[in-house]
Amino acid sequence: MTPAAGTKSSGLISPLNDRYHRIALAVYMAVVVAHWAEHLVQAYQIWVLGWARPEARGVLGMPFPWLVSSEWLHYGYAILMLVGLFLLLPGFTGRARAWWTVALALQFWHHIEHALLLIQAHSSFRIAGEEGPVSILQLVVPRVELHLFYNSVVFIPMLLAMYLHLRPNATERAAMRCSCAGRLVNPRLPAAAAGR
Repeated sequence: MTPAAGTKSSGLISPLNDRYHRIALAVYMAVVVAHWAEHLVQAYQIWVLGWARPEARGVLGMPFPWLVSSEWLHYGYAILMLVGLFLLLPGFTGRARAWWTVALALQFWHHIEHALLLIQAHSSFRIAGEEGPVSILQLVVPRVELHLFYNSVVFIPMLLAMYLHLRPNATERAAMRCSCAGRLVNPRLPAAAAGR
């Protein structure tokens, strides 16, 4: 529930979605872009440099190979993404909120896939009798391609949401609690005067 206009914010979620929304989004997006870059480097290593998949470990995986094979790390990132999308959702309005919600729903499924991988990595349970841990869609799509796909289908609606959040229409701006969109130019001034 959001606080009524004029009431004091309390707890963690309210400040993240009003006075700290811009900085929280910037930090969150920096983490998301860094993770996305790791996947792109790994894809480059495989498809451009011709490296074998086990050798293609992204940037951080080269000096720290255990990062690539740690299901705890991958699951932790999936949870971080899910929690971030959930915590920052109340700061969005209108069209931006709809796209952010799409990203949240898609990330929820991505998180389920990582939970299945984590469970299999730490038990004798295997999906469809596979030798090692696999997610459901990994039964038909190789892991590197699948995670590029997942990261894309979560990232694209996030970008659309951010774009629309920074450029709200009048109704969306009126409902916003944060200052992410900047100050509204006085609509009564002529365009030339507003630009001064």
